[in-house]
Amino acid sequence: MPEKKKNEKVFGTSSRDDWKTGVNPEILKMLRSRGLLSSEEYISGILGGDRNILARAITLVESSNPAHFDLAQSVVEGCLKYSGNSVRIGITGIPGAGKSTFIEAFGTMLTGMGKKVAVLAIDPSSANTGGSILGDKTRMTKLANDPDAFIRPSPSAGTPGGVARKTRESIILCEAAGFDTIIVETVGVGQSEIAVSTMVDIFILLLVAGTGDELQGIKRGIMELADIVVVNKADGDNKKKAEMSASEFRNALHCFPVPPSGISPLVTICSAKEGTGIKEIWEAVRDFISRVKENGYFEKRREKQAVERMHDFIKDYLIYSFYRNDEVKTCRGQVEDLLKKAEITSYRAAFILLNKYFKK
Repeated sequence: MPEKKKNEKVFGTSSRDDWKTGVNPEILKMLRSRGLLSSEEYISGILGGDRNILARAITLVESSNPAHFDLAQSVVEGCLKYSGNSVRIGITGIPGAGKSTFIEAFGTMLTGMGKKVAVLAIDPSSANTGGSILGDKTRMTKLANDPDAFIRPSPSAGTPGGVARKTRESIILCEAAGFDTIIVETVGVGQSEIAVSTMVDIFILLLVAGTGDELQGIKRGIMELADIVVVNKADGDNKKKAEMSASEFRNALHCFPVPPSGISPLVTICSAKEGTGIKEIWEAVRDFISRVKENGYFEKRREKQAVERMHDFIKDYLIYSFYRNDEVKTCRGQVEDLLKKAEITSYRAAFILLNKYFKK
């Protein structure tokens, strides 16, 4: 066996042969009558490529029920060594940029090339009810029916941190199931993009020409996240406008510092509706991944993401633990009443509750 080069790491190199895969027996008695499976059954089904079990495992990971946490972590950890061998692509865009149309055209092209594509689409949740539309399967009907694609819409639940943790774990499960291209679609330009950028290898910002001053309203922070900027809907009378917008974005990006990857963002145009420019975007993705692997940034980025994943979970868990603490629950209402009456400051109110939590 050839000796590994210094600092070379291989992601997800374990063979599935060391795990007994398979599911059937009547699809595990109809997925154990729709209840929970054992961690071994989840892992075996995922490694065997069973879509039903993969979907059930993602639901388990997304569950906010504390009783499901240990089982979910056992499943993710069991799949971890079989993960890592995909290209992880984040896609965001302003409202009306045609994200779903683009992802369907892009994903269909990739499955036509023999790729296995998983789309993890983060849907916006209602701040009032927590409900979400979860309509990506209806918007991407062709891709949803493709045997080499898997679309999983997930509610954002209004928590970018929670999205980051749960989507990262869903990526691991999809990779273990054999998907070599993972697309993470976000709800739109906002905080969730920052969360998603910490879990992907390349970030694509999708824009559209002909909506007025395109540079207005695009936050600098989002532009700085982009590795590729795509002006969509470059067809018909809009093609010239798209080319002009692309030129404006190129000029704007010259004012930005060189990104950590050392590679200046590419700006290009496409028409997802007509399918033009899609292949070129995939070539740009491949070129970017090749270059960051060569300069060492790819591995550093994934290592950094693993550490960020730990810190994100610590923050999420502390918040979860804080609001379920008995002493905090007992006096929270009183403290909020004092705050509403302007008898204490917000900072004083916070410290009262924090001191209760830490028993000071």
